[in-house]
This record gives sequence, structure tokens and C-alpha cells, in this order.
Amino acid sequence: MDQLPDLTPFLRRCEELDAQMAAPSFYANPRRAAEVSREQQKLRQLVTEHREHARLEREIAEGAALLKDPAGDPDLKQLAAAELPELARRRDQLRQAVLLAMIPPDPTDSRNTVMEIRAGTGGDEAGLFAAELFRLYSKYADSRGWKVQPMSSSPGERGGFKEVIFLITGTDVYRQLKFESGVHRVQRVPVTEANGRVHTSTVTVAVLPEAEEVDVQIDPSDLEITVTRASGPGGQGVNTTDSAVQIVHRPTGLMVTCADERSQLKNKAKALTVLRSRLLQRREDEERAKYAAERRSQIGSGDRSERIRTYSFPQNRVTDHRIGLTLYNLPQALEGGIEPVIAALQKADYERKLAALTGSVYVPARAAADPED
Repeated sequence: MDQLPDLTPFLRRCEELDAQMAAPSFYANPRRAAEVSREQQKLRQLVTEHREHARLEREIAEGAALLKDPAGDPDLKQLAAAELPELARRRDQLRQAVLLAMIPPDPTDSRNTVMEIRAGTGGDEAGLFAAELFRLYSKYADSRGWKVQPMSSSPGERGGFKEVIFLITGTDVYRQLKFESGVHRVQRVPVTEANGRVHTSTVTVAVLPEAEEVDVQIDPSDLEITVTRASGPGGQGVNTTDSAVQIVHRPTGLMVTCADERSQLKNKAKALTVLRSRLLQRREDEERAKYAAERRSQIGSGDRSERIRTYSFPQNRVTDHRIGLTLYNLPQALEGGIEPVIAALQKADYERKLAALTGSVYVPARAAADPED
């Protein structure tokens, strides 16, 4: 069996954390202290399991050598033969645990998430499906005990959304949803179709880890803030005050508009949250672009030009094209039942990272072409 990766970098990191925890001011920042303590605890467990794995390897090697020794004691050989299967099972179990612990965590996995859903090709039908995806993710969030907070929306002419932006808060939100970025395709007969023909429409989904102020520093002088009167249905006053806020970030040209709240201050705060998240994503995308060859093989790279998933109503199926997964449970998926897809994407991502860690070759699965293509 292949040897585990070198433990030295993890031992050095453990020593660094030990030094931090020994500093007199360590507990001055309770949040930072808790993060360092958790990391140190995980590293100590990794070191312990790595060393236990090495001990089991030695015992297995000694047992195997004893079985091959023609002059060995028969009783000892019988004992070794009985113990080897259990030793191998424990070794393999520890190997998986150690490799998993050695995979660098994504620092944004625990973040809340800003999701942006936009109608793509397909006109009104794309807008209607954008609304269905918003409902899908809202139901999935509800099933996990997360909260959904609308940030901004632009309704379509015949219902649905041209664009809807919302914040999801909870535990490990970004870890669960980060692979949803990309182009989602729907194939069905639109309600506006008189001849019963199947149409193909697309919707883009962007998943952004919520940026904190310490992640992205925004110079107020770089912002062009415009306040206008909110438009659309408002009844008791949403469109009678100058509450809609549009922010343009001059260095990048990014523009965010928020008009969902009656309060100008609340709309400005929401718009800044979205802007920070987009700037953080932009910075991370620029870093990933330096490794373009690797990025093309990554699960959930977030490249908007990729068609990542198809929802086929005539065939009652959901196909994720990155991992070759097809499920015939479209109604359940649209009700928020996408956990099987998310779990499969996480598994594929783990296998890719594991291959990179051990130097082996990762060959991702590919879905068969759609019959409608």
C-alpha cells in the first residue's frame, strides 16, 4: 500500500499553533482563540492517527514476514494469520481518516452565502424557471434549518424573475451550495407554448461566500452611490420615498442595486454585502485563473459558461454533467430534494483532492449526452 504523505508540514503547523496559544494575549480575542484551538485539536488528532497508522503498518509487515518464514513457530503463525485481517482493516480505516484530515479545508466553507439567480436564454420561460430555482434553494435551506433573506429582485414581465439575489445564513452553507454555480438548463413545454413543443431555456446561478469587512476593504471614495425612488408594487409607501440604492464600484465597474426595503440605510447595507461578496469572488477567480489547466478539471469551478445541470421534464430526470449523475426524481428535486446531487458532488471533489494529495490520477465521470442535444 502507498505510504501516507509526509507529516512534517503538519507538525510544524502544530508547533506554530502551540506558540500562539502560549502567548499571554492569546485569549484577548475569544473568537480567534476558539478557531486556533479547534485547528490545534484537529492537528493533534491527525498526528496521533498518522503515527498509529505507521505502527499498524509495522505490525502487518512483521506478521507477513512471520508467515513466510519456513522456520517460524506454527502457533505464532496461526496467531499472526488470525490477527492480520483485523490489523489491515484498522490500517485502511485510519488511512482514509488521515488523508481526509490532510486535505486543506476551504476557509470559506463555514460562511453564509449570497446566491444570485438570473434568467438566461429562453425569454419568459427562463424567468419562470429562475423563480422555481429560487423556490428549490429556499426549500433546501429550510430543510437544513437555514434562513433565507431576500436582497434584491427584478420580476419578469410574465412572472418569475429576471434576477433574484438572496442571502442564506446557517451552518456550513457555502460548503453545501458552492457547487451550484454555473448554467442550469431546463427542458419542458412552456405554459406559453400552444403546440406542445419542448423548449430549452437556461438560468445562471452564482454562489458567493459572504464576505466580511476584514476580507475586502472598500475605499468609500471608490463608490458612486445613487439614491432613487423605488419602482414597482409598494402600496403603503415603498415607492413614495427615495429608498432604492445603486452602488457602482469605480475600480472594477461592478454595480449593485437594492430596493427591497423601505429604508434607504437597509438597502445600502444589503447592497454593500452583495458588493463585498462579488469583490471577494472576483479576487478568488483571478487567483484560480493562474491555474487554468487545473481549474478546467475542478468540480464547481463556478465558470458561468459551463452547463452544469439539466432538468428534463419530459424524462422526469435531473442530470449533473460534471460527475455523470442522472436521477429520475425531478419533482422531488424541485421541492428542495437535491441532497443526493450535493453529496455526489462533494464526494467527487473529495476524490479529486485525494488524488492530488497522493499523486494518483483522478478521472472524473462524465454524463452521457442528452437525447435532446
